[in-house]
Order: sequence, then structure tokens, then C-alpha cells
Amino acid sequence: MTRAKTDRTAALESDGLDRIGQPPENRRQMVVKSLWVGIWLFYLSAPVTDLISGGHGVVAVILGSLGLVTFVGWYLTLVFRTVRQFARQRVLLSLAAMSVLAAVLCLCLGREWLVLFVYVSVSAGAALPGPLSRWAVPAATGLLALTATVVPGGGDFLAGLLIPAFLGGFAMVGIRQMIATTVELRQARATVAQLAANEERLRMARDLHDLLGHSLSLITLKSELAGRMLPDHPDRAAQQITDIEQVSRQALTDVREAVSGYRRPTLPGELAGARTALTAAGVVADLPSAEPDVELPEETESALAYSLREAVTNVVRHSGAKRCTVTLAVRQTLAGPMMELKVTDDGQGSPGEPGNGLTGLTERLVAVGGTLTAGPASSTGNRGFRLTAQVPIGSPS
Repeated sequence: MTRAKTDRTAALESDGLDRIGQPPENRRQMVVKSLWVGIWLFYLSAPVTDLISGGHGVVAVILGSLGLVTFVGWYLTLVFRTVRQFARQRVLLSLAAMSVLAAVLCLCLGREWLVLFVYVSVSAGAALPGPLSRWAVPAATGLLALTATVVPGGGDFLAGLLIPAFLGGFAMVGIRQMIATTVELRQARATVAQLAANEERLRMARDLHDLLGHSLSLITLKSELAGRMLPDHPDRAAQQITDIEQVSRQALTDVREAVSGYRRPTLPGELAGARTALTAAGVVADLPSAEPDVELPEETESALAYSLREAVTNVVRHSGAKRCTVTLAVRQTLAGPMMELKVTDDGQGSPGEPGNGLTGLTERLVAVGGTLTAGPASSTGNRGFRLTAQVPIGSPS
């Protein structure tokens, strides 16, 4: 069974809808559909009663019985089977044959048989796709009216059969459309759920990159320092190893909290981490001594904190810089007041094409209405790199 077919079956079963025009796929569907269809066969009591007590000859009763059984067989086949398993022409020929058989039985046996046209209309609504059923149902109703004018006494039955034939056929059209809409809706929900899952995986990948990229870079740097210090300065090497242990434990805690969805990086924490990382890398750190007195929403502060982390990680890993300057200030822009984070180094310049880190930062900042720019630190020369992140804020307190 294909995935689309599975989704369609699950949607129909979960809504408890009868599979109009669909073949039953299990015993439960067979029982439910048989009961549903069998209820409406009650209206064939008029032709059956006419066969039994209508005063017809033996030949008429036999032929009438065969005709009725054939008609009911066609009807059940069209209602139980799906039109996808039949060619459209075959369905139309079956409906035409049912209409002719119903007309012949009415003309030969009497007005009690006019009810067969109601079943022709219902079959058209159940077995034909929407565009065809919209004219087939009125056609079957019109044929009922035409036959009733020819059959003796048919006018007395016409008023009670026109509305059931017309509304019954279009009720089947409506049910088919409702089922199709329900299936499409559930498939759309499944698609939305899949997209949400993909987005969550992307978020987790971005978070893990931001969390582990910084920590692992710091661990690598301190490991190299410890290795160089070990022969001549074992006490300083021991201090580096202690720092490695602390960073490793913090990284493990950060990953656990990120997976749990609880971790929210803050600017004070990232500023302290940036100072430690830059100092360990031998980079002169020029960081703000205090933050602007501004209240930032959690998501906005997190995006700015991740930007600082990514920028400092790139300085430590790639730039070869001797000095790194971080500024954090409120700027008035045409879009309103903005908190601006600027990280500038005197390293080797642009790293080339943006990597996953800068791409992830751009997505984070855009999500909170912010912007990210990255490029050379000055318009002249090839050295130096500057990352600027801006996020909207309210008025400074």
C-alpha cells in the first residue's frame, strides 16, 4: 500500500466517514458500508411488493425479478467499487444501462418501479467525479420525470420521488467532496507537521553548532597551550587543564539544556565567556565594562548573545588577530531604537563565503526583526573583520 493511499485510508477511518465510491479494504469497512447501503435498499420494498401482489403473470414476475436483481447488482457494484478501478466510459455505460433497465421495468410493470431512478441518481453521485456527477444527477432526475409522465398514474408518485432523486444524488456528490477535502486537509496537516519537524531539526543543528563550536574551540586552544606549557611550566599547564575540565562540564550542561529547550544564553554570560576565550587565545580583549540599561525580550537577547558567541569564536579560530573590540550600544535608526553589537578584529580579514554559523545567526536575527552585516573592518586594506548585529528594542529605561 502506498503512502498516499495509507494517508487517505487513515483520514477516512479516523473521521468515521463511509468510503463512498471506494472499495472496502477490511472487514470493518465491509460491514459498515454494507449496513449503510443496505438501509437505503429498504425503498425497493415497493417494486418487491408489486412483484408479489401486483397481479402480474408468471413470466412478468420472473423477468421483473431478474431485472431487479440485475439493477441492484449494478447499483451495489458502482457504490462499493471505486471509479479508479473502472474506466470512466464503463461507469457511464453502467449508469446508462441502469437508466434503460429502470425505464423498461417502469413501462412494463407500473409506477411502483419509478423509485429505481432514485438509485440511478445516487449511483451517479457516488461513482462519478464531481464535474460529471453535476450533470448526471439532474439528467437522472429529468429521466425520472419524463418516465413518470408516460407510465399510467406516474404523476401521483412523481412529487414524492423528484426531491429524493435530486437531493440524494447531490448529497452523494457533497459527501464525496467532503471526504476529498478531509483527506486533503489531513495531508496538508501532515505536510505542516513534517515542515515543523524539519524546522525544529534545523534549529537544533543551529543551536548545537553555536553551543559546541565555541566550547570545542576553547578546549582545543587550551589543550594546545597546556601541551606547550607542560615541559617548562607544569603548574600553568595544570591550570589550563583545570580550565578545560570546567569548559567541558559547561559545554555538557549547555547541550543538555539546549536539548531540553531550556537554555537561553545571556549577554552578561557571553561577554564573560568572550573575555576568557580571547585572553586564552592571546588576543587583547577590549570589551564593554557594562551593558546599556535596556530591557530586551528573551528571544532578542538570545539572538544577540549567539551573535557575540559566534563572532568571538571566529576571531579565535580563524582570524589570527592580536586585538578584538566589542561594543554594545543603543542606536537610533529610521526603524526605531536598536541595540547594536559590533565585534571588530585586526586579523586577516574576510573569511570568504559565509559559513553555517553566519547563516544561522542571520536566521536568528531576522526572526526577531534584527539584521546582521559582516565584512572588512575598513574600506581600505585587507586586514580586519567586523560583524555588526542589530535588534529592535523599546526606549531605554
